Amino acid sequence: MPPAAAETVLHEVEGEEDAGPGPRAGAPARGARAAGAAALLTAVLFCLATALSRSHPFGPVTRNIVDLGQQYLPYHAYWRSFLLGETHGDAFLNWNSGFGSNFLGDIGTYLSSPVDLLVVFFPADRIELALYVVTAVKITAAGAAMAALLLRLRPGPWPVAALLGTAYALSGWTFNFGSTVPMWLDGLVAFPLLCLVGEWARTARRPVLGPLVVALAWTANFYTAYMATLGAAVVLAVRLLTAEETATLRQRLAGALRATRGVLIGVGLAAPLVVVVFLGTKTADPTPEVTFAPAAWTDVLARFLPATASTSSPALFIGTPALLLALTLPFNRAVAPHVRAALTAAVVLVALSLQWEPTHLLWHAGASPNGVPYRQAFVLCGLLLVAAWFSVAGGVPRPAALLAGGALLGALAWAARGSADIDRWTFPAFGAAALLALVAALLALVAARENLAGAARALPLLAVVLLVAAQAGEAAVTGKRIEERQRDKVAWSPRTGPWHEAAAREAARADAWPRHRTDPGEVPGGNDPLLVGGQGAEYYSSLTSEVTSRTLISLGFGSYAKGRHPVTLDNPVTDALFSVGTRIRSRPAEPVRKDAPPRAAVTATTVPVPPLVTVRPSPRPALPRGDSAFARQERLLGASVYELPAPRRTGGTLTARCPAGSHVWFWAPEYRGTAALDGGEPVKFDGRPPAVSAAMGALGTVPDSGEVRIELDPEGRARLPRQPVGCLVRARLDSAVDRLTATGATRVHATGHTVTAELPPGSTGVAVLGVPRISGWRCAAGDADLRPARAYEGLVAVPLDGRTDTVHCSFRPPGVKLGGAVGAAALLALVATGLPHRGRTRGRTRGRTRGRTRG
Repeated sequence: MPPAAAETVLHEVEGEEDAGPGPRAGAPARGARAAGAAALLTAVLFCLATALSRSHPFGPVTRNIVDLGQQYLPYHAYWRSFLLGETHGDAFLNWNSGFGSNFLGDIGTYLSSPVDLLVVFFPADRIELALYVVTAVKITAAGAAMAALLLRLRPGPWPVAALLGTAYALSGWTFNFGSTVPMWLDGLVAFPLLCLVGEWARTARRPVLGPLVVALAWTANFYTAYMATLGAAVVLAVRLLTAEETATLRQRLAGALRATRGVLIGVGLAAPLVVVVFLGTKTADPTPEVTFAPAAWTDVLARFLPATASTSSPALFIGTPALLLALTLPFNRAVAPHVRAALTAAVVLVALSLQWEPTHLLWHAGASPNGVPYRQAFVLCGLLLVAAWFSVAGGVPRPAALLAGGALLGALAWAARGSADIDRWTFPAFGAAALLALVAALLALVAARENLAGAARALPLLAVVLLVAAQAGEAAVTGKRIEERQRDKVAWSPRTGPWHEAAAREAARADAWPRHRTDPGEVPGGNDPLLVGGQGAEYYSSLTSEVTSRTLISLGFGSYAKGRHPVTLDNPVTDALFSVGTRIRSRPAEPVRKDAPPRAAVTATTVPVPPLVTVRPSPRPALPRGDSAFARQERLLGASVYELPAPRRTGGTLTARCPAGSHVWFWAPEYRGTAALDGGEPVKFDGRPPAVSAAMGALGTVPDSGEVRIELDPEGRARLPRQPVGCLVRARLDSAVDRLTATGATRVHATGHTVTAELPPGSTGVAVLGVPRISGWRCAAGDADLRPARAYEGLVAVPLDGRTDTVHCSFRPPGVKLGGAVGAAALLALVATGLPHRGRTRGRTRGRTRGRTRG
């Protein structure tokens, strides 16, 4: 079939005639139609997939798997409160989490996308719906951006561009990773936008808007924007080599240099956030090093098919019709040979780069990530769709190309048949989509041969309808099955509900910051203070400081995520150390379920605690040394409050002697199983090094005999520390609290990122602020200049000499000044770039005006 005839088939759907190989009149309108259609179709199909899986908000089942429930949901809840002025902290410091954490770094990591601002339009008790809308808008924007890009790369039928844009937005990567890690979706949007920036640079257009788009992408999420930038560079290289055969080497180099300049300026404009996040990763609690192990090629091929899910192989599904079109490109003689060769080589090389460790590290900025190792796979999905577009934009591929592409597709499916990633829905969905795509191609071919006479005029429209049905059906099935499989195989959190609302009410009612902290206790999910309010130890972030993690774990707090998720500890000694005066406790009304909001009876208890700023004598009092959490608590408290027996272990029993009436605490960070005081209820411990560190737990009260007998029921090997038992004598703790209160601050004032404390006159020794000494704290006594804070057993400390009665501390995220300086320099560079271009534009405008006047 002649290419012109095939192209006529596709353009008949638009009601337009072919206008040649160059850009046709009305291109902006076609681009807008394609983007709008892609956005609408993407939104409908994403919501349909959610509804088919019975997930919230279209069903009763939670979507909050892994980090979606433990990070993104609470962060967006806090972001809403922050934007509405309802938090104690500011953009620099989050007082709620980790007893004080770097919030600007978390903004740059999780919340800096413009789409995240939508949370302010939702009430506090609809934050799950708000996060779903944020997710859907990002995915929809990705589809629209890709559709617009395709028409910019090469003119063609806008309905097909819209369909391929939807295929990009609803790829397997989106369903498997992006929809549950919303910050990565900003990279999905960024890739087509950055490719568009490359087109502007290649044609010497929009030198100001281009860097601004780069800055927006890198500000929204620099991690995936980095990957998208690499992918856009590949597309630009292909375009520089193939777009204009008559272009000279100098012209091509000039285009590459303009693109490089635009990226550098754009990244510089994003530096105020990017530098803070980058330096935050340097001080974050390190995760164990990961050695990249490439996935088996059988699994890689399987991920091109629908309804496949895995975290250890690249999610490459783009839909069988779209994949078929991409596979026809090498055989489509209607496409120029050098274009076919360059695009095919780009796709193959990027696919191979996913599996080779040096290029794997390049994609991930030099560090193999924990968790999903193929986070950059969305770039390959985008390249495949660009290849599909170039193969179909000029008309339906010829039968020979369709047969060759179909043969490749069949071989791929056959080779993938043994993969463990294959789902029971995979091949039925694949077969149905392939059949519909084949019928659509036959209809298009018949319509072309009949020259669209009579009833055949309806055939092109029917072909597009079948193509949409194939692509949409596969996407909906894939989204449904991936969500169902993820819920069954990974950790999940319940939906927010009455339990969270009750805890939030209690936290708001009891709030007394900065007089003392209110810890919300354990609430289903994670990052509880972000979700329900209060100020506690619970904190889960990629930027959790090593100082915070190590300090809290050393004091007996538990942690998840290899240390980056410290959790609350209901212990009176640590409550005194961190001025936790009110503690909220919850008693579940029923087991937590996937398909219902949780309920619990929530109570708040307030006890006297020292102020947020206390004074320790110098020199320090002599206390027992040791590496147990009990000894560390005593050294930080400055008093001996535990009896620390040397327990005897006989099989699964520990025996010791302690003062009658004291409270038995068991500390074994690596222990997994239960421990029970003789006659008491078993207490569960969940140590799983290195991922999980078990928190110290209370077992009960020592009987009048003073005999302590602890029954252990371990799961596997019971590894205990040298000093696993401490017996807390409450009277000693009360005396220590009274002393620290009497010598501590008489008044504490806190703003968004500062603390000022008034001390008793003549105070000497060390003023200790109950905040982990993370990088960025600067302090001074009296009117002295602020200097980097000192540390006292891991907390912020200020030396006192008896001549001042005030201390002042302020937090500034590391990198703020450097990032601001780089951003200012980039802004000047942008202005210097834009002014000459504006002058040239005005000159051309005046020239055209004079020409029209003469005419």
